[in-house]
Amino acid sequence: MTSVFRKFYFFLIGLFLALPLIVVAGVSVNQKQTLAFPPQGFSTSWYGEIFVNPEWRNALLASLTLAVLSAALAVAIALPLAWFLWRRVAPWANIFQLLGVAPFTLPPVITALGLLTFWATAGFYGQPWTAVVSHAIFFVTLPLVTLSLGFTSIDRSLVEAAATMGADDRTIFRTVVLPLILPYIVSGYAFAFVLSLNEYIVAYMTVGFTMETLPIKIFNALRYGYTPTMASVTVLFVSTAAVIFGLVARFGDLPKLLGAMASDQK
Repeated sequence: MTSVFRKFYFFLIGLFLALPLIVVAGVSVNQKQTLAFPPQGFSTSWYGEIFVNPEWRNALLASLTLAVLSAALAVAIALPLAWFLWRRVAPWANIFQLLGVAPFTLPPVITALGLLTFWATAGFYGQPWTAVVSHAIFFVTLPLVTLSLGFTSIDRSLVEAAATMGADDRTIFRTVVLPLILPYIVSGYAFAFVLSLNEYIVAYMTVGFTMETLPIKIFNALRYGYTPTMASVTVLFVSTAAVIFGLVARFGDLPKLLGAMASDQK
């Protein structure tokens, strides 16, 4: 009886958490241009609107481009930093780790205002590449954390053995370290990509008037009324995140990515 009650309790919690998404998914298949729930009729044409309508399609391409490039830049920043922190075990080295996680720990609006001030002062405000750099700085914490976990899982004796055999730092990194941390690189990239795809405040503060991403497009479209296309974009975002995180969980070491260490390494 206790087991049945426990399952029912967790079922209610899951239903409560999923209820907003269920409502949004129902709204996205309305046959008419309405946000009614339950849906009035059934149509998937609003999903096609994302790819057919030039404004929504351009916003989708802008979001994908921004997410792909900023996630790659975030990994490019985090990888040498995590490698340095792993090789240099010293109290002063933690300062660099603190700098790496600071942008993500601050309230997003504070980080966005700081970036807005910087780009405006430098004279580059509104340039599309500034959004890439801003998102990379904002989300560098994610690959930095995953890569740091990846480096701590490496047996240092392997590195020492390679060095004993005459390998230099570059060869050790390429032949020993990189294959071992590759899943953590992919995971860090995936996390940064998904969050960049959905991020609004930093993008709006840096290029909101010159480049329209999907989140910015949704807020701009609210001025002219609500359409099920907005709900379709939401379902698309959630589905993309679910697929990417599902692949990370399937092919990566999820417990270790969440901070747990394997029992044989304790």
